[in-house]
Amino acid sequence: MIDIRKFDSLGHANHGWLDARHHFSFANYYDPSRMGWGKIRVWNDDKIAAKSGFPPHPHRDMEIITYVRTGAITHQDSMGNKGRTGAGDVQVMSAGTGVTHAEYNLEDEDTTLFQIWIETDKPNAQPSWGAMPFPKESREGQFQLLASGHDDDGVLHINSDARILGATLKAGETLEYDADPQRHLYLVPSAKVAVNGTPAEKRDGVAITGVDKVTVQAEEDAELVLVDAR
Repeated sequence: MIDIRKFDSLGHANHGWLDARHHFSFANYYDPSRMGWGKIRVWNDDKIAAKSGFPPHPHRDMEIITYVRTGAITHQDSMGNKGRTGAGDVQVMSAGTGVTHAEYNLEDEDTTLFQIWIETDKPNAQPSWGAMPFPKESREGQFQLLASGHDDDGVLHINSDARILGATLKAGETLEYDADPQRHLYLVPSAKVAVNGTPAEKRDGVAITGVDKVTVQAEEDAELVLVDAR
């Protein structure tokens, strides 16, 4: 099954400093048919104005992944961590027993990012945060693993049976991904693609389950972000 969640149908909130689209029910946006996708609970498509950001706020028992599309985000938290994550790179936070964090755009330009929440498999775990740069050439024409709940994957770790991947495709290129039909995949492209022959536009959400292979064909140069979760 492939379900296209059109960008114009997503929840929308514009706070001035933050222009947010919600793929799933979040804050004041509620759609009982979009409460999540498997263990994926939140996928927010955020644009954060220069010199602004999210002030300190708490979380617990959630795996939070931030994929920066343009600009950069600067993180700080109650564990004493601080770090800047630039475009194409990723940070993860396991909220565990509880953590307070802030996310600021300290740049002179807008920052755009995806913030993704995945339900944890380890409630009451010790909170943690991590960030990592990834060589951009490693995702040209193929999926690059960015974060995972599997220790032996050697990337950023989350406490959930899930993988977060990124890829870039040139117009006309095709990419295949082996899938487990029992799992829930969610893909967001930056430009027009076809997923198993089904067309998707820029920043649409593509919900996938029940297939053993995902084939993405780019109609335009595209950046892809994919989550593979239970």
